[in-house]
Amino acid sequence: MFNSIGPLELVIVLLIVLLVFGPKRLPGLGKSLGSGMREFKDGITGKGKDDDEDEAKPEIAAAPPAQPEPTTSVAAEETERS
Repeated sequence: MFNSIGPLELVIVLLIVLLVFGPKRLPGLGKSLGSGMREFKDGITGKGKDDDEDEAKPEIAAAPPAQPEPTTSVAAEETERS
């Protein structure tokens, strides 16, 4: 007959998935399925995280030199005063 999935078959499949995985695990399952499909699409089209990171990295300025710590500590000065 027909080779397409109709709305009744889709509802039956979704009910089976709900029974197997439970309502608490469905959001995580959908999220992982979506991220897997996105990674697959990016892998097929040749887009990668390495390409995006190289373009998005701004030049990092050198940090200013750190101030030298004083040679005498506050505790030592307090003991000398008392």
